[in-house]
Amino acid sequence: MRNVTQEEVLRLFEYRDGVLYWKERPRCSRKPPGDMSAGFKSTQGYKKVKVNKETYYVHQIVFLMHHGYIPEIVDHIDRNTSNNRIENLRAANKSLNAINSKLNSRNTSGHTGVVYNKLLKKWETRLMLNKRNKYFGIFEDFDLACLVADEARRIYHGEHAVA
Repeated sequence: MRNVTQEEVLRLFEYRDGVLYWKERPRCSRKPPGDMSAGFKSTQGYKKVKVNKETYYVHQIVFLMHHGYIPEIVDHIDRNTSNNRIENLRAANKSLNAINSKLNSRNTSGHTGVVYNKLLKKWETRLMLNKRNKYFGIFEDFDLACLVADEARRIYHGEHAVA
């Protein structure tokens, strides 16, 4: 992928409240510049835009406009892929992005880091750290297990520990 520069995107786009607008009319449109938001929605729900025949995510372009580079991954803090406001975007790697992902569909407790141990008939708290599970205890009380899991996430995952 060809690297687009901050200067190029600042020349091509205007940023308004999380939305990119074309400064010049694209060849494929009859609408005047500034009236049409840039990009198209992908099947994964992310908005994409073409720059110099290369496709980029809109959140990458917004991050580039404000910070001057595109990181390995641009993470949506609130997990809303449509919210491309700069305040909602941060640089991340695969590990940090996974920490901020949606609750796993196989999770039956409804709380990140808490699982029900059928053998012991108690709630277990654990987190994935450095590709390994770290256990924080077994509890009879579900609410206490949730509190322990939340505190462990706050300590080990910091700002990426979204409940």
